[in-house]
Amino acid sequence: MEWGSELWDQYDIIERQTQWGIDLIEKYVKFVKDRTEIEQAYAKQLRTLVKKYSPKRVSKEDQELKFSQYLAFINILNELNDYAGQREVIAENLMQNIFAQLLKYLHENKQERKMHLLDGRKAQHDLEVSFKQLDNAKRRFERDCKEAEKAMQNAERVDNDINTTKADVEKAKQQANLRNHMVEESKNEYASQLQKFNKDQNEFYFAEMPHIFNKLQEMDEKRTRKLCEAYKTFADTERQVMPIIGKCLDGMTKAAESVNESGDSQVLIEAYKSGFERPGEIEFEDYSQMINRTSSENSLGSLKSESKVDQRTISKSKTKRWPFGKKNKLIVSEDFSHLPPEQRRKKLQQKIDDLNKELQKQVDQSEALDKMKDVYQRNPQMGDPNSLEPRITETNQQIDRLRQEVQKYETWRTDAEAKLVSRNDSCVQYITHSNRSPSMNNNGRMIRKGNPDTTYSDDSGQEPLPQPPSLSEFDDFEDDLVHPIGSSTALYPFDGNSEGTIAMAEGEVLHLIEDDKGDGWTRVRRSDGEEGYVPTSYVKISLSKQ
Repeated sequence: MEWGSELWDQYDIIERQTQWGIDLIEKYVKFVKDRTEIEQAYAKQLRTLVKKYSPKRVSKEDQELKFSQYLAFINILNELNDYAGQREVIAENLMQNIFAQLLKYLHENKQERKMHLLDGRKAQHDLEVSFKQLDNAKRRFERDCKEAEKAMQNAERVDNDINTTKADVEKAKQQANLRNHMVEESKNEYASQLQKFNKDQNEFYFAEMPHIFNKLQEMDEKRTRKLCEAYKTFADTERQVMPIIGKCLDGMTKAAESVNESGDSQVLIEAYKSGFERPGEIEFEDYSQMINRTSSENSLGSLKSESKVDQRTISKSKTKRWPFGKKNKLIVSEDFSHLPPEQRRKKLQQKIDDLNKELQKQVDQSEALDKMKDVYQRNPQMGDPNSLEPRITETNQQIDRLRQEVQKYETWRTDAEAKLVSRNDSCVQYITHSNRSPSMNNNGRMIRKGNPDTTYSDDSGQEPLPQPPSLSEFDDFEDDLVHPIGSSTALYPFDGNSEGTIAMAEGEVLHLIEDDKGDGWTRVRRSDGEEGYVPTSYVKISLSKQ
């Protein structure tokens, strides 16, 4: 069905319908533009969010990167950044494939509609002009007929009047004939204009206006198809990026599934395991023996004084035995001795690995320089072999330096590993030793029976001495010397080869700085200020009287 045949008399309706279609396209274009701005703003906000929570600088030393849960979060941020990129793609495609094209077509559609409506108005104007010509011819024909009738009546009246002359009669007849002739001309003109108007009207209603209406219908249907395609493109634009968005979401799910809680716990252990031993049990302090060592006249004052000293010592010992208190600021040393044993070993191993990588680079460079020098020697035209000597010398120096560095750090690593093994063995031995019934001396201290220099097997029921505590790891000596709380007399000689210990000869008297804290070691000081630990079972302790 066509507008030209079905809506031949609905010019205003067709004009209003085509204008409504243009308004609808303009509304949809504005809708797409607003949607594009929303997508762009959404993508921008997502990228801002990703930037806000992404690490500023990523370094291999960053401890957080070793945890799977943090890596998963970083991966989710990366996937979200890609997701934001897809929202930008949607905005760009909407702007190019819908907004720009519809805006261009809208301009063309307006021009085409304007042209068809102008053709319709011109056809209407031509028909109106033709109708006016017909109406004028009709009015002239009507007027001429009336004038001719009057002329005929006047001629008959004059002819019947006996008083008029013959000349007047002839004149009246001539006037009547003239009017009749004018009527014939008017009649012919009216008939001609009527025929022309009917032809124009038939052309207007059956040819021109139907053609114009059909053109407007074709234009409107084309506009509808364009709008339909834009609707589909709107959905397809989103659908095209759905696979990539799905991959982004799958990446987020994969990142979540990669979180390993037990692995993260292991990472924390590997990162912060100190390798220290747990503190041993605190030995019972028998203060009742102080009463026997004090005189009756000042026993009360002495007991109070010794109690104060012992309380101060115990309080100090507790502070140093408890590893979770406030840490002093450590001075970083080249051999990483400021770190706990396990962390020191790992740092040394890491340093060795880095040095080996750098050493391998220098070795490869040295080999390349040697090959280049050999080529220059065989083909002098390619270059001077002597020009490579400074670089070869510098590379060899670097290799020697790196090898020395590797050897130095390997020595420190070996020492650290040996201390770890020794510490672990002493921890096991001390636990075994503490579970047996020790023999006590007259001061309530555990003593070692027999020659302390004799080596005992496990079957004999005697164990080697536990590893002494390290002064650098367990205690921070104050700049001011601690006041002695008593004296200790060596029952056996002790070589003091272990770290943190002090050598002593049999019978040597040393100042008592700290009593045994339950680990089998007592801290003493010589008169020259040298301090260290000695086995509690090797000395006889006498507390000072206050």
